[in-house]
Amino acid sequence: MAYNAVEMKDWQISEAAEKNMPTPWDWQEKLGLQKDEILPMGRLCKLDFMKIIDRLQNRPDGKYIEVTAITPTPLGEGKSTTSCGLMEGLGKRGVNVGGALRQPSGGPTMNVKGTAAGGGNALLIPMTEFSLGLTGDINDIMNAHNLAMVALTARMQHERNYNDEQLARLTKMRRLDVDPTRVEMGWIMDFCAQSLRNIIIGIGGRQDGFMMQSKFGIAVSSEVMAILSIVNDLADMKKRLNEITVAFDKSGKPVTTGDLEVGNAMTAFMRNAVNPTLMCTAEYNPCLVHAGPFANIAVGQSSIIADRIGLKMFDYHVTESGFAADIGFEKFWNVKCRYSGLKPHVSVLTTTIRALKMHGGGPKVVAGIALPDEYTRENLELVEKGCANMIHLIGVIRKAGINPVVCINAFHTDTKDEIAIVRKAAEAAGARCALSEHWAKGGDGALEFADAVMDACKEENDFKFLYPLEMKLRDRVAMVAKEVYGADGVSWTPEAEAKAKMLEADPKYADYATMMVKTHLSLSHDPTLKGVPKGWILPIRDVLIYSGAKFLCPCAGTISLMPGTSSNPAFRRIDVDTKTGAVSGLF
Repeated sequence: MAYNAVEMKDWQISEAAEKNMPTPWDWQEKLGLQKDEILPMGRLCKLDFMKIIDRLQNRPDGKYIEVTAITPTPLGEGKSTTSCGLMEGLGKRGVNVGGALRQPSGGPTMNVKGTAAGGGNALLIPMTEFSLGLTGDINDIMNAHNLAMVALTARMQHERNYNDEQLARLTKMRRLDVDPTRVEMGWIMDFCAQSLRNIIIGIGGRQDGFMMQSKFGIAVSSEVMAILSIVNDLADMKKRLNEITVAFDKSGKPVTTGDLEVGNAMTAFMRNAVNPTLMCTAEYNPCLVHAGPFANIAVGQSSIIADRIGLKMFDYHVTESGFAADIGFEKFWNVKCRYSGLKPHVSVLTTTIRALKMHGGGPKVVAGIALPDEYTRENLELVEKGCANMIHLIGVIRKAGINPVVCINAFHTDTKDEIAIVRKAAEAAGARCALSEHWAKGGDGALEFADAVMDACKEENDFKFLYPLEMKLRDRVAMVAKEVYGADGVSWTPEAEAKAKMLEADPKYADYATMMVKTHLSLSHDPTLKGVPKGWILPIRDVLIYSGAKFLCPCAGTISLMPGTSSNPAFRRIDVDTKTGAVSGLF
């Protein structure tokens, strides 16, 4: 029976559902796991993925279902809610279903966006643990990342204070001769802290570190997090953690974590984080939570490890991609699936009436401010005009050889005529379309949606990548810009083009993934351009190098790796009952 999502807050629904939540040992029995495959951590558990993969290696994979969305409002359009709702709907149909979602960042949780645990009756539980550190993966990532910065800054201090003879005698280390103006890494923390974007470190004397400009990013933007999302096992992680470029020396040669002899110690911090955490929906469908990389400079979705396990454990495995289909699905398609070797059966395009109204010319939507009346009252004209964004992204998904399912993520303010317009436009574009009321009704509200997805999974697709790895970086960028974003072309700053040419000329970077960096609020680089912008050029200002993850990240526009905290953040409304320890106010 569904909870009253109108009267109950998300944390209250979670609290009620947790009363009957399976224990780790219940999950062992329900999922047919071996005792040593369960790693209990309080009322949650991690799964020993290598033991599970080894035991189930000959079992056929289940159906692989990816969830993405149209270009969203700043509020988000409910990909996590839709993912949980789909799991619940499929569960109501009696199939063996589970999923994989990414871990949320403390930054949005304590700011304006919330925890991304879904919502209403399509909710991931226990919500408090999910929102406040879970089983410690992000803490492990912060420790591993910041240890690399400790190694770098200490090395720079000691190389300044010792001559070559002293350095060799006292430490048996060679001089790395780091260029302080070319330090690539900064520090990380898991909050939105705009005051730490640009800092000066090493203020004091010769024993207080090397004085230089530095920076902080949010934890999920760390290359360590990016690596966690795409590795195959601990050995793969150890190799990649030793290949991160932290700086360049004064001759222009990269200085890596391996050069600093810190990568192995970083791996020690990550030894537990490599295993996913097992959680569930409010209707007790199992869901693996693992990784949560920044969707702009990384894949922005749960890990390959979680998907590999899920496909062996479940007949239907649901996974979510961050941001809209032009970013999240594109990276799932051309990066994650290329790295994993896995082939999706179908992609779900999450759509809301409110977002379509925005794309149709509706007033500006601002997080933390009440929606204008146009979004809560029937407006057929705005919906019809806004469908162009949905149709464009249906076309993008079909370029991968997949015919998507459009899920209309229903709000109580949506009208029958508005929904009919969306359904007609989606079906005219060749996609299946289903209305889903999972937020209000849980699995019972997602039956039409579940049926459409199961039907789509029976259909053979012709999955193919957008470009071959042999294609040069600038050509890949041009193809993504034109075929995915709808740009007329690409412009490069002289500095960015010179860097791209250097990377293209070095065979070391030939197999690096192309990880596009741009705003998620528009198909273009300009977040103010809604719908399907025409007659524009994508500007590339830089290319970031993630040598451990093996990503080249062309940057369109200005992207901050450290978001800011708003004037009305969520932490103002979060509290704890000092008698029971129960947390309230999470959303």
